[in-house]
Amino acid sequence: MTYDLDYYERMLRLNAQTGEQISKVRWEWINEINPRIVLDYGSGCGFFRTYRPADITVYSYDVGPYPQTGIELTIYDVVCFWDVLEHLPDFKPLEPVLALSRYVALSLPIKPQDTLWNDWKHFKPGEHLHYWTGETVQEFFQKYGFKLMKSGYPECPPRQDIKSFLFKKL
Repeated sequence: MTYDLDYYERMLRLNAQTGEQISKVRWEWINEINPRIVLDYGSGCGFFRTYRPADITVYSYDVGPYPQTGIELTIYDVVCFWDVLEHLPDFKPLEPVLALSRYVALSLPIKPQDTLWNDWKHFKPGEHLHYWTGETVQEFFQKYGFKLMKSGYPECPPRQDIKSFLFKKL
């Protein structure tokens, strides 16, 4: 998968209707930690930053060509990985980013146990490089000193099989 301008323009067109709705759900998901400085890692088209509450500063980073601020600070209240981890070929670049954060919020597809891989909407070899379970997500973040605060499916509907997580640094 190539994350070029064509990809981002296609995502913008396909997701413009739900981008605001999903961003609001995501802001509600992390509201309890009262973030003021946020890093949206893998920001894509920038929906999360665009629909942020007025009193929150959002920095954005992505491998693609869409406008972004970059990683400019040494500490963030929360680093968000919305629909990111399943796309990364290597997690090593995340290590310094995780060191900058008090909390981590993320969403990613989790296959229902009763669904066959080839029948699953999110089975996308070549685009989704990793497939997670709730347990493997927890194990991954425990390695970096984070403890699960909550998990659930706040984006469903309108999305399907997308689980969200909020972790706190120990």
